[in-house]
Amino acid sequence: MSDVVYLGRFKHDMLLETAKIFVVIEMTAVFSVVWLMFYADRIRTPYYFWGDVCIIALFMAAYIMLGKTYDAFMVSVAHVSETVYSQFLTILFTDFCMYILICLLSSRLAAPVPLLVCFVVQLLLALLWCFAANKLYYAIFPPKKSAIIYDNRKGFEKLINTYGLDRKFTVEAVVDTENCLRDINMLEDFDTVFLSGVHSKDRNVILKYCVENDIEVYVVPRVGDVIMSSAKRVHMFHLPIMKVARYSPSPVYLFLKRLFDIFVSSVSLILLSPVFLVTGLAIKLTDGGPVFYKQKRLTKNRKEFYIHKFRSMRVDAEKDGVARLSTGEKDDRITPVGRIIRKVRIDELPQLIDILVGNLSIVGPRPERPEIAEQYEKELPEFKLRLQVKAGLTGYAQVYGQYNTTPYDKLQMDLIYIANTSVLEDLKICFATVKILFMPESAEGVAEGQTTAMGSWKENESTDDQMNEV
Repeated sequence: MSDVVYLGRFKHDMLLETAKIFVVIEMTAVFSVVWLMFYADRIRTPYYFWGDVCIIALFMAAYIMLGKTYDAFMVSVAHVSETVYSQFLTILFTDFCMYILICLLSSRLAAPVPLLVCFVVQLLLALLWCFAANKLYYAIFPPKKSAIIYDNRKGFEKLINTYGLDRKFTVEAVVDTENCLRDINMLEDFDTVFLSGVHSKDRNVILKYCVENDIEVYVVPRVGDVIMSSAKRVHMFHLPIMKVARYSPSPVYLFLKRLFDIFVSSVSLILLSPVFLVTGLAIKLTDGGPVFYKQKRLTKNRKEFYIHKFRSMRVDAEKDGVARLSTGEKDDRITPVGRIIRKVRIDELPQLIDILVGNLSIVGPRPERPEIAEQYEKELPEFKLRLQVKAGLTGYAQVYGQYNTTPYDKLQMDLIYIANTSVLEDLKICFATVKILFMPESAEGVAEGQTTAMGSWKENESTDDQMNEV
């Protein structure tokens, strides 16, 4: 790597790290003042210097951990509004956790007003930081000259514009793999290369060239790449060997996961019982139909079970017997009450019962209807790989995708989760789920009038290669 390139990347990384450290210090300083002035001397056994340091350090650690969960420090790739929203959630949950801790230390309900003032001040400072950091970043670092190399996945440049990353990447070339390999030296003038749907054989040639010439590469993986990410290193024959096998978690993880499911579902059912009562009455009084509806779904090893939800559609929504995905707000089958409970996700709450009895988990791939799964698998046989684990109420694909994310991309997200299952990963997804609850794009429907699961997917794919190759 040349000194110029190295210094440029060092400057880039240092600026981002400095911005992150600055906002962490800001938030911690505000909490420190509130803690020392209003809470430190009022707990049951007051701390002295090192005790106060531990409490403040605990706040800092919680803020950093939740900030990473909600992507609250991603000033270089996220839109300002998204960063502000992420900071809001991070500060809210960090302060709430600290309030619970303060109450426990005080052995009584502590006065909430000082911490509410702390939250407001922190939020204002975070707002200023988000705008200042974003403006400073793009003022110092010009857009990177970028090229997109595609095989069977066109339109990646539209994503860059849609997500507001055209300020970070200036796309000056969109080339298919064949033409790129014919004259690979064309890449030497670019700072960044995106590989979208490129076959592994061709991709490896491009990757080697880019690494050798100090060009950063963003790769949209294929299903096989995600499966390989779960590989374990083994030492055999004096060779580097990667072992890939079907998902096989440890008994300890399965025990803790089930324990977590039982605890969360039972406590949530108790706390949310008034919501169940009000919602049930609203549905019943609207059209006199049943409050709940059940539907056959698939879970681990293709086991069938009935999932339960609050009814949000007309009783005759599928009177012709054809399975249809919802088209979102435009779907005329949704009742007035249904629109409300869908918007705030209340319709999903009865699934807590399914979790308690063991048919679902809190975290896992969303369960599909057998008919819909069959449609997916006709075009994408690998879709059944999602069924290596128990289905869940929330999951990686729900947090990082959208309702109308293609089945291929949902599959990859679910396989990423399966390759990295752990208690910490489950907790991270649970916290991250809060971020999408009030984001309308996460609940969008498919194309209006669509009766097949594959309809919207095929509109976005130029060939069948992506669906047929692992």
